[in-house]
Amino acid sequence: MSEVFDIQAYMAAGVERVVKEALRATLKHPKETAFLTKFALASAKGTKLRKKEAEEGLQVPAFLICSITSSCNLHCAGCYSRCNNATTDTEAVEQLTGEEWARVFREARELGINFIILLGGEPLLRADVIQAAGAMPDILFPVFTNGTFMKQQYFELFDSCRNLVPVLSIEGDREQTDERRGSGIYDKLMENMEKMKEKGLVFGASITVTKENREKAVSDEWLNDLEKQGCKAVFFVEYVPMDPESRAIAFEDEDRDYLMENVDRLRKERPEMMFVSFPGDEKSSGGCLSAGRGFFHINSHGGAEPCPVSAYSDINVRDTSLKEAVQSRFFAALREGSLLKEDHAGGCVLYEREEQVKELLNKLR
Repeated sequence: MSEVFDIQAYMAAGVERVVKEALRATLKHPKETAFLTKFALASAKGTKLRKKEAEEGLQVPAFLICSITSSCNLHCAGCYSRCNNATTDTEAVEQLTGEEWARVFREARELGINFIILLGGEPLLRADVIQAAGAMPDILFPVFTNGTFMKQQYFELFDSCRNLVPVLSIEGDREQTDERRGSGIYDKLMENMEKMKEKGLVFGASITVTKENREKAVSDEWLNDLEKQGCKAVFFVEYVPMDPESRAIAFEDEDRDYLMENVDRLRKERPEMMFVSFPGDEKSSGGCLSAGRGFFHINSHGGAEPCPVSAYSDINVRDTSLKEAVQSRFFAALREGSLLKEDHAGGCVLYEREEQVKELLNKLR
């Protein structure tokens, strides 16, 4: 009998590894070291709490992903959020307020969740939510941003609230970044990195990896440039093909193997930096980590969804507690079925099996 993979232990260990590697990388900066030392204790406490909850029949993931706004100022080529109409140019009505997001964060902490990724649209358009997150030092908040709204107020906020970790979206060199994100974006990102380096801030970079930039993403030359700017973490996000035309640049198995082999190499050769791959560990974890297996997503209107790419929900945190959302019938049905464990062409199994997801949700209504 093959050994059963413990997904909760896997995700908990991931949080602890983030903390340990960040500690090792930031000993020269007292503010960062002081925060991360305290956070390490909070993370260990959260791990114990989730383990106790699991023994009582409540499966709480180690991670939460929150899209705190549906508005964005950029039109990045192939953006999944725009393709599924989750992101628009203007601020949508009836989105969660700053107070409602603060409640979600408090309830997450009470459940033992210490790692919440903030997305958009462009999350820095919601200063009220970012400030609410900064007031919760027991939770680490990576903030995935396009970098265009990194004004002085944010540099000061990130300096005073070290649990907020900006993660700048970049596609490789200037040509690759500006081609996908718009002219001048690369130079703006470099300017932001220089300012954060001066303040001794821990920050990361996120690169959407395709067939076209996979070599650049893991190249020593490019990573050396990021490291010189002060970048301490790199998130490799596999491109999700949202239409037939874009499938040509989406990963196949050989591309995924290439990326993970290099991520493993980088973790060994560059211990001063942290490398995270989404969803690179799916195969070893026995399938997709969404729907509460390792994380789930809350959209800007409060809908609890399996993941950002699969925008379907049967429960809203505006009407219920986060604990009730964790116990979503939809999530439970996805976890108990075989869908999350199926092979797929790349990026997101739930998006590729969209009709099956909708059919499952309709049966629960």
